[in-house]
Amino acid sequence: MGDVSACPYGVDCRFNHDVASFLQQKPPDLPGSCPYLAYERSCPYGLACRFAGSHDKPLGISGVEGNAGDAPPNEVNSLSKEAQKLLWKNKKSFPKADAQLQALGILGKTKHPTDKEITLSTNQNETKVKTDDNEIIQEELEKSSDVCRNRSAAAGIVMTSPPVKRARIMHDDKSSEEKADSNIDELIHLDSDSADHGGLGLSNFQDEKEIKLSKREKKIVDFKRKLVLAPLTTVGNLPFRRVCKKFGADITCGEMAMCSNLLQGQASEWALLRRHQVEDVFGIQLCGSHPDALARTAELIEKECTVDFIDINLGCPIDIVVSKGAGSCLLTKPSRLEQIVRATSAVIENPLTLKVRTGYFEGKNCAHSLIPEMHKWGATAVTVHGRTRQQRYSKLADWGYIYNCAAQAPKDLQVIGNGDIFSFTDWNYHLDNAESKLSTCMIARGALIKPWIFTEIKDQRHWDITSGERLNILRDFVHYGLEHWGSDSKGVETTRRFLLESLSHAHRYIPVGLLEVIPQQLNWRPPSYVGRNDLETLMASDSAADWVRISEMLLGPVPSGFMFTPKHKSNAYEKAENG
Repeated sequence: MGDVSACPYGVDCRFNHDVASFLQQKPPDLPGSCPYLAYERSCPYGLACRFAGSHDKPLGISGVEGNAGDAPPNEVNSLSKEAQKLLWKNKKSFPKADAQLQALGILGKTKHPTDKEITLSTNQNETKVKTDDNEIIQEELEKSSDVCRNRSAAAGIVMTSPPVKRARIMHDDKSSEEKADSNIDELIHLDSDSADHGGLGLSNFQDEKEIKLSKREKKIVDFKRKLVLAPLTTVGNLPFRRVCKKFGADITCGEMAMCSNLLQGQASEWALLRRHQVEDVFGIQLCGSHPDALARTAELIEKECTVDFIDINLGCPIDIVVSKGAGSCLLTKPSRLEQIVRATSAVIENPLTLKVRTGYFEGKNCAHSLIPEMHKWGATAVTVHGRTRQQRYSKLADWGYIYNCAAQAPKDLQVIGNGDIFSFTDWNYHLDNAESKLSTCMIARGALIKPWIFTEIKDQRHWDITSGERLNILRDFVHYGLEHWGSDSKGVETTRRFLLESLSHAHRYIPVGLLEVIPQQLNWRPPSYVGRNDLETLMASDSAADWVRISEMLLGPVPSGFMFTPKHKSNAYEKAENG
């Protein structure tokens, strides 16, 4: 350890081994101790760590426990190198997803040569199933063609073309049966959409001896009156979720991840799925526009990750997402939405939840008509954000419509309300009023502005938090960020950028002691004010330059040429002296 001359590449190594020159150009160490010391392991960043002076060994070279870039301790859900290589080469197989997509009649030509291929013959009484390892030949339902025609005639259906055979595939071994097991209830619904799927559905088969109906048993996540942190793009990162867990959040969800990027094995996208050990109930939110991508991604996540539920984003209003047919755009395509939910729910053991907006166009709400169907398709919970895509985040959330959606939902479907919750009084009102049949409420921007909202709800009080306590919250975030993103210069600057994104929301908080009317409402835009001390005044500033000054209190001076632009609005920072 610490012997730089021990490099196995010798003179052919592309990296510089001159420790003295490296230390000369390295930025000064930051005050405090290395965040990895708490785990009794060697710092994986060694000399590059910005806290190298606190290392036990003079050189602080990485130990055997980990290397720079590895998942930090107490974090899970990292993609294995073997799986990543298969995704890069487009050779990863998805047996459950492809079997279900075949059963639904929506699987086209697969690009995965090792995927299961199912060939159904209409002229012979055999079904050939080609798998990765073997070829299984089994008999179809006897005289299925005649059965289909007879039952269609009895139902008054005139068949103008030969029916597509839908045989149940039997397997000798249990593991193969589990792979091919799909929810037959999902196939029954094809009867009403036979024109879309190009064949006769299965609702005419009433004899259980011909087709045995079996429902997939799923795990259950009870959302009843739980404090749920919403999936928040960019700002809902793992360090922020740890802060919220510290203040009492019960259920957390990772940032929205794009299925296309996950299936390509992009490390940056898979990093969004990481889970800390304190997140005892944790979900992952996926975004995609096609059933094959979502079903395959869900199957892959269940195999590679540890999650309690999987959520599909049906509400993202961002143009780049909507233009690809994902997010809130799916609310305008109910047929494709049905295929996505049916295919995804059938391939996972964990519960499938959906997050929707009230509709796409303002004044044309449609969520109330979709929610009863979503339960039939396989969803166990639906979160309704009380705005349309066209509204984005303008105007107040329509809670009356959210109550209406909950009233029309099936008894077994949990409906969660979302929008503008900013105090325990908001929480109480939306759950306890006579109109509400909601299971719980999801908290989003309210937690970004004041993460201690979870404590306020549990304690049923308005917390007049001091500026010193708020600064300690930022210190916790920075500590968690250095653990998650790294303690070298790159990790410090990544932590800084996410801290600044957090401050771009947090500055909107108005201390309780300064309010004339309690509680503060989320849509308030107060004028500039002077706080009870200089730090409180600084934290209330809407200037990006002041946010940078706060970050320098925690992470040292910014590097030369540093620039910052919040992602959620056009409020930019270029140089601190311009503030």
